[in-house]
Amino acid sequence: MLVLAAAGALAGCGQKTAADGPGAGAAPAMPVQVKIAQAVKISQTTEYLSILKSRHSAAINPQVEGQITKIFVKSGDRVSAGTPLLQIDPLKQEATVNSQEATRAAQEANRRLAQVSLERAKKLFAAGVISKQELDNAQSNFDATDAQVKALEEQVKQQKVELHYYMVSAPMGGIVGDIPVRMGDRVTVSTLLTTVNEPGALEAYVYVPADRARELRLGLPVRLLDENGDGVANTRITFISPQVETDTQTILAKATVENPQAKLRIAQQMRAEVTWGTHEGPVVPVLAVNRINGQFFVFLAVSDGKGTVARQKKLTLGDTLGNNYVVLDGLKPGDHLIISGTQFLQDGFPVAEQIQKSDAGSETGTGKDPAAR
Repeated sequence: MLVLAAAGALAGCGQKTAADGPGAGAAPAMPVQVKIAQAVKISQTTEYLSILKSRHSAAINPQVEGQITKIFVKSGDRVSAGTPLLQIDPLKQEATVNSQEATRAAQEANRRLAQVSLERAKKLFAAGVISKQELDNAQSNFDATDAQVKALEEQVKQQKVELHYYMVSAPMGGIVGDIPVRMGDRVTVSTLLTTVNEPGALEAYVYVPADRARELRLGLPVRLLDENGDGVANTRITFISPQVETDTQTILAKATVENPQAKLRIAQQMRAEVTWGTHEGPVVPVLAVNRINGQFFVFLAVSDGKGTVARQKKLTLGDTLGNNYVVLDGLKPGDHLIISGTQFLQDGFPVAEQIQKSDAGSETGTGKDPAAR
């Protein structure tokens, strides 16, 4: 009797448990935020170091050697074309010009004497007093003397022109740069005296590795970045060098940079981001990615026929795009990506999806939506 009573009690408990509903002993589904992976436009970019140079800049070097005696301007002065900048000691050249002038004057006196002798010889020859040979000698003497005078005149002009080089002037209007020389310094034709830069448009000199020569073309977008990575100017490649720099094995590419407010400086170094092209592909938030043994994984919400569970998925990632990773392999548009609570999940753990609102602000689904599986 006691045995029968115990069996009846156990059967009653079993019926009560079954009445509670199927799966009452299974783990409860964990609510998670889910984002449906979408294909977005991804720019393929590379950063290089660039140097800004003026499109209208002149390096001033002397055309003669000598000692600087005067400096008429200072760095930062705005000058016009022809404005005197520096004076190189002209005393030696002035003495050369004076010597040439004296030689020319003496030769002119010889030419006048030769001309008088020629006129006399012509009259005597006409009167039959002298021979034709004597007349020819007088004519030859005058021609030689006249040629010497003309040669000396050209030498004097040359020396006077060279005398002008001792006064260094601005070749164009602009702003005077640094003046590294001082009064009393001796300079040669290779000495940099200063620079004159015309404010306005600049050019970004970007040196691209030669192995990307096939991808380099005119019109490629270039974005200049400051030290914080913020965009400063947008431009495009306007020049590509036909040859490779032998020392660095790079190709020079230039991009015109408008600088209306003169915020950018000549010789300033900046990061240049070259955009090679765009393609569509999925991205994942950085915080949704787990790294295990050097490999990257995410959790996807998938249906296994009985319900929705979390499945771990290995990804191949590219560069970062804002707060997201570019996915090269392992994720396709339409996958349900779990973006919250991933640290508590395991492969096969039941989850309840809460679809995150799209970028447009409209809700793509909830845990009860059929689209949420």
